[in-house]
Amino acid sequence: MTEERKKEPTLPADDEMAATEETAESEKTITDAEEPDQDIETLLRKAEENRDRLLRLAADFDNYKKRMERERQSLIKYAGETILRELLPTLDNLDRAVEHATVDTEDTKKKLESLLEGVELTRQGLLAMLKKFEVFPLDCVGLEFNPNEQEALTMEPSNEVPANLVLREFVKGYRFKDRLLRPAKVVVSGGPAQ
Repeated sequence: MTEERKKEPTLPADDEMAATEETAESEKTITDAEEPDQDIETLLRKAEENRDRLLRLAADFDNYKKRMERERQSLIKYAGETILRELLPTLDNLDRAVEHATVDTEDTKKKLESLLEGVELTRQGLLAMLKKFEVFPLDCVGLEFNPNEQEALTMEPSNEVPANLVLREFVKGYRFKDRLLRPAKVVVSGGPAQ
């Protein structure tokens, strides 16, 4: 039996495995070395294709930047177009009110009433247009003076209104969305006269 064990095939040692792998690698290298011109040509062709693709991409990006800049300039130039278009009916209404007030009639009171009616309708239309664009008037009269939204023009003593409350407005203030568009110019109560 000892002889049979000696005849059994044995696995190659680690050194022999490494030698076998090196032989396979060297054969592959020789095969690759026989085609170096073909690989270089392929690589050069691919490099040229990538270069062309990169140049086209760079040109496309440059054109995109120029187009975006033109569009931005156009948006800035015509930014107020929508609001101005909305204001035109207000101007038309004012023209109608003036025309109506200049009609030849001897009744001055009737002329004045029609003029006031036309101006009031125009004012309501303008306020509706401002509301559409999220512009809202500030309420100030009777409220506490707020220096962030109001500009005090003067203080007046008042026996009826406590100190630091707004008595009246000279100029109405407006808010655009969440920003103050224009502060209100107000008269503030100084409290009872002493």
